Amino acid sequence: MTEGQRQFLRRVWASVRHAPAGTPGQDVEQLVESCATLLSQRGEVSTARIAADAIAAYGCLNAEGRNAFFDALVNDYSPVAADLQRAIDAYQVDPSPLSAHALHQAAEPPRQELFRRLNTAAGGTQLLVRLRADLLPTLEAHPERAGIDSDLVHLFRSWFNRGFLVLQRIDWRTSAAVLERLIAYEAVHQIQGWDDLRRRLAADRRCFAFFHPALPDEPLIFIEVALTRRLAGDVQSLLDPRARVTDPSEARWAMFYSITNCQPGLRGVSFGNFLIKQVVEDLSREFRSIRKFATLSPIPGFRSWLLSARHLMSPDLAAVSLDNFEQLTALPAPLPEEIRRLCAYYLIREKRGRAPLDSVARFHLANGARLARLNWMGDTSAAGIASSLGMTANYVYRIAEVETNHEAYATNFDVARSVTDERLAREVKSAKSAVPA
Repeated sequence: MTEGQRQFLRRVWASVRHAPAGTPGQDVEQLVESCATLLSQRGEVSTARIAADAIAAYGCLNAEGRNAFFDALVNDYSPVAADLQRAIDAYQVDPSPLSAHALHQAAEPPRQELFRRLNTAAGGTQLLVRLRADLLPTLEAHPERAGIDSDLVHLFRSWFNRGFLVLQRIDWRTSAAVLERLIAYEAVHQIQGWDDLRRRLAADRRCFAFFHPALPDEPLIFIEVALTRRLAGDVQSLLDPRARVTDPSEARWAMFYSITNCQPGLRGVSFGNFLIKQVVEDLSREFRSIRKFATLSPIPGFRSWLLSARHLMSPDLAAVSLDNFEQLTALPAPLPEEIRRLCAYYLIREKRGRAPLDSVARFHLANGARLARLNWMGDTSAAGIASSLGMTANYVYRIAEVETNHEAYATNFDVARSVTDERLAREVKSAKSAVPA
């Protein structure tokens, strides 16, 4: 054990001396010693055994212990500056493949190899996903830990690439453990118990999830689909647990009404685009009548943006309380249409850099969808009013257009949209230009 690692051990020990019951100090010491020796081991059996000890020890750390461990990953497991500089100098003198390889080795943080070796034990992948979930909330206060995050994302993008993912349909026969996780993880439209879940898994519904062999009972992401006869504009009708179950063979549309990323530790590792494309392919094979695919999506940033854009509103709309549900649902006829115009303007014209400001719009447009329709009071839940002012958006995936739309967005951030939505957005622009300075 190096002197730096001994100092780290003393810091961790000091941070957990007053740890709560069930977090014995010897587990912290075991974690530190395991991490210090993992990188010196060459035998696979001994590496896996030590990694298993480290995994168990991490699970017993309290918040202070985890913070100390993150500090050690920065201080003791980052690239050595002197070694990196020597490798850079050598490559500049001799830019050969051998020098490039030496430079790569010097630049790679030792913690990446530590993570790889932790992954050799049963439960290693799950531990590292949990570790990143614990790390993410600390990054704002500790920006020096961003390198740890980058290293984990680098590894996860290899370990969780599409070739390792398994698509499974979730139905009422799926294990109770997975069904319980769906209820717990649902982030778009909360599942109100088992009766609600049963209706979402009925014959005219589909639910698909990606799994990874290292996390067999943990869905990574799941999508909920309603098989309908027409393009749906409101989520209330789809979520009603008492709604009549229709014959799926009569469906013409597949409506993606909820997509949930389940693992906070895998944030930034893309699954959704693969999932939607795979589900489109599977449903096309299962139902010859379904050739139209669309989302019923929230517009999560719309209400907060609108509060900052009162200069675009008419005096009548500016006088409306955007927090008052009863007042919103009782708006006189011209105002809902004005809100639709402002929503179209927000989705098409408002930008973060060159990309659309709205996160859901960025996701679907980047996957090749087209903004097709905006729906007033499409989500009347408290969450829908608070984030989207009750608006929902239909993004349509037309198989013949997906690649063209994707390329146009990837190249120029072009927003594929309907003629109607473009007209709505232009009307706001015209109104804005008519406002006196």
